[in-house]
Amino acid sequence: MIPISQGRSRRATLAGAVCALLVTGTALTGCSEDPNEGTNGVGRLPADQIRGRAQKAAESVGTVRLHGTVVTSGRTYTLDMRLKEKGGIGSVTTKGETFRLLRIDDELYLKAGAEFWGQAGGEDGGENGGEGGGGADAAAAGKLAEKYVKVPQGDPSYKKFIGFTDKNVLLGGLLTLHGKLATDGHHQQAGVRTIRVTGDKGSGGTLDVSLEGTPYPVRLVRAGEAGTLTFSAWGTDFPLEKPAQDETLDYGQQLPSS
Repeated sequence: MIPISQGRSRRATLAGAVCALLVTGTALTGCSEDPNEGTNGVGRLPADQIRGRAQKAAESVGTVRLHGTVVTSGRTYTLDMRLKEKGGIGSVTTKGETFRLLRIDDELYLKAGAEFWGQAGGEDGGENGGEGGGGADAAAAGKLAEKYVKVPQGDPSYKKFIGFTDKNVLLGGLLTLHGKLATDGHHQQAGVRTIRVTGDKGSGGTLDVSLEGTPYPVRLVRAGEAGTLTFSAWGTDFPLEKPAQDETLDYGQQLPSS
């Protein structure tokens, strides 16, 4: 039997402590022989299969909360939405203005302050305000403010905003990576262990997939600096009810142009 020196024992203890510290950091290191031990196992799969499992998991559950930023057509939207099959509710912020969206089946409601509605007609109000265009829109702002305004289905805003409340449409369009897929190590997001999948080494986006339980998407960095989103509360139900009658306004025609 070969005696183990006290120095070697101390070094082994120190190495174990260092590994423990590193594992609790942002990225999990190779201190353990198998970083996938005790996980759901998706970290052992090829990158395309991991992304596929995450997509399938997202489609299979009825509810989710997502928050973060989406950049589209040169405009940045900050979202905090809770979504389910029959609708969604939450807030959207763009250009310093925040409004709430509520959808139940095909009925879409938008709630915002007077400044939001005033700006809708203010973009061309200087030229057309006296001709009943921007001026009429500005006059309507007071009536629309802080009400859940029912958006007519023929209004351009309906098609523009309903996508923010549709789980299948939103996730189907967002959970996309471009280019050649590869894995980029084990990480942690909000205390959840993840495996990261990248497209074209990150330039095509990155997707963190949970290694705990069901392999849900946890965090998405979209390609081309098009925003970052985090996902949580998968499968956690929430109430979705029509606003009270005294809080609702059916505008009954095309909304002020925004």
